[in-house]
This record gives sequence, C-alpha cells and structure tokens, in this order.
Amino acid sequence: MRISVSSDMDEPVARSLVGELRNRGHEVLTHGALNPGADAQWAVCSEAAAREVAEGTADQAIVCCWTGTGASIAANKVPGVRAALCTDAYTADGARRWNDANVLALSLRLTSEPLLKEILDAWFTAEASADAEDRENVAHVARLDLGGSVP
Repeated sequence: MRISVSSDMDEPVARSLVGELRNRGHEVLTHGALNPGADAQWAVCSEAAAREVAEGTADQAIVCCWTGTGASIAANKVPGVRAALCTDAYTADGARRWNDANVLALSLRLTSEPLLKEILDAWFTAEASADAEDRENVAHVARLDLGGSVP
C-alpha cells in the first residue's frame, strides 16, 4: 500500500511511524518535517498528504501534529478525505469500520511507540462496514464535500 505521511515536527514517534510502515511493507511518501526542505506547517503538510489520497496517488495517509487536531482539521478540508483523530486502537478500528476513514490523524504528544503499533494494527486490520446505514452515512459525508446534503 502507498501511504502519505506528514508531520509538522521531526519527533521520535513520527520517525518511528515511517519506519514501522516501511517494516510492514508499505511505500511511504513523506511531507513536512519528515521531508527536508518541505514546508512543515501543520496545515500545509497535512493538506499535501491528504491531497495525495484524494487524487489517488496514495491509498491512505497519516497526518501528525502535536495534538493531532490541526492535522485532522486540515486534512478534512480536502474533498474526498475522511480523517479521524485516533488516540487508541478501538477508535482507529471504529474509524475504519464505521466511517471508512482514509486518513489517520495522530497526536505526537500522546502517541507512544507501543500505542502507535496498536493503533496501526487496528487501522490496517479493520475493513469498511458493508452495513447499509454505515454506507449511507459515508455517502452523506461525500455529498457534503460537494456542497450539498439530503434532508
């Protein structure tokens, strides 16, 4: 799988994330502080990673900033992206399963290396739900990207 990764800071957990993804056999595209010379502002690098998902040049993305909040907000502004801020494995599983999230947002402050592995295990193991209600919710969000909604 090709995964776009961004971080606004060159923190140990961000470097561990890139290494862990590569160890799992993924191709990693880096942005922000993980790519020397690139713009490391959280809004800029998170958008860059999310755009690769929306454009189909990456299968998924993982965006990181100190709290994870800014990175998730920026990523969610890109049409077609469903970014989820996950601080534990259960939330990561639910984000993939019920929300068909295609971008994982992580907090550099809260995510330890053992927790990172648990979150990644859950994220990559879970599959999008086939339940009609779950699919309709995801479709509703897609319509919001287009500026519309159905009452």
